[in-house]
Amino acid sequence: MEVVEIISHYIDKNQNIINIEFKLIGDDEDIVREDMIEYNFFEEFGYDNKKPYDMFESFMTEDEDEWDLDEDVDYIEDEDVLISFLNEYYIVYPKKLPKGQIK
Repeated sequence: MEVVEIISHYIDKNQNIINIEFKLIGDDEDIVREDMIEYNFFEEFGYDNKKPYDMFESFMTEDEDEWDLDEDVDYIEDEDVLISFLNEYYIVYPKKLPKGQIK
């Protein structure tokens, strides 16, 4: 059991959940696994490296990006970090590994 590919993911800030679609090393091409994991686990496993304290951020007066459509959704920028987290998460919680679905 090893996560090798992230198909899609996003973080729902309102519900504090990472919604993710991925493949394991032995999955067929048409098999996808979907899971919703509490973002707290991502933080507890030590993968949240965002620095919430940027002293210049409060002084920035730039307009918000017009292409930023949904402020309640975020993404983990480095998929390798997400893959590492998922591999650790499913080692600690093997019963939470979702079954593959044909897509």
